[in-house]
Amino acid sequence: MIHSETDLTPLVAPLLPLLAPLHTAIAVMQALCDYQPSDADWLAGSKPILQALIATDAWLPASHAQAHPQFYQQHALHIDAAQRFSISSFVWGPGQGTPIHNHTIPGWVGVLRGAELCQRYSADGMHKLGEELRLSVGQVDAVSPSDASIGDVHTVRNGIADAASISIHIYRGNIAGTSRSVFVDGVVKPFASTYSTAALV
Repeated sequence: MIHSETDLTPLVAPLLPLLAPLHTAIAVMQALCDYQPSDADWLAGSKPILQALIATDAWLPASHAQAHPQFYQQHALHIDAAQRFSISSFVWGPGQGTPIHNHTIPGWVGVLRGAELCQRYSADGMHKLGEELRLSVGQVDAVSPSDASIGDVHTVRNGIADAASISIHIYRGNIAGTSRSVFVDGVVKPFASTYSTAALV
């Protein structure tokens, strides 16, 4: 039985060194957001932060790397207290993917384990733009509603047929609290994503 917070030390202490890359990413993201950058500057500044975070994967605990047998999982890693950014892990089981959807805020996706396949679409979700992009470990891809050359509408699916893949996402805002849309057979449907787990830190 736990009688006081100090009893948790043996459980938490081993995680602290492992989470150092995440804590570093959070601190640098906070500093970036303090400058109140434009969307373009936010994307430019946050890209190397995500690249550094996905350079190793030992920091991600099993609690936030769990796949579900039926649908992908979005695990919260950190949500900024002022809702200026969020960091999450997406876990894709074999054969899992998203419908055509948008984000309405800028963001980055970086592959931590496995691979992902991303197909961009026109803003109305009706037309494919280019070929499907394969992202391998260490590679990143952006979304942006304010930059048409990047685009904000796509689908994402696991690029590995027989194993889970994991990507780390950084968004300019709390993605789970953002009004978004999915595009199904030409019909636009509102939706808001949710987290499968509470924020890690």
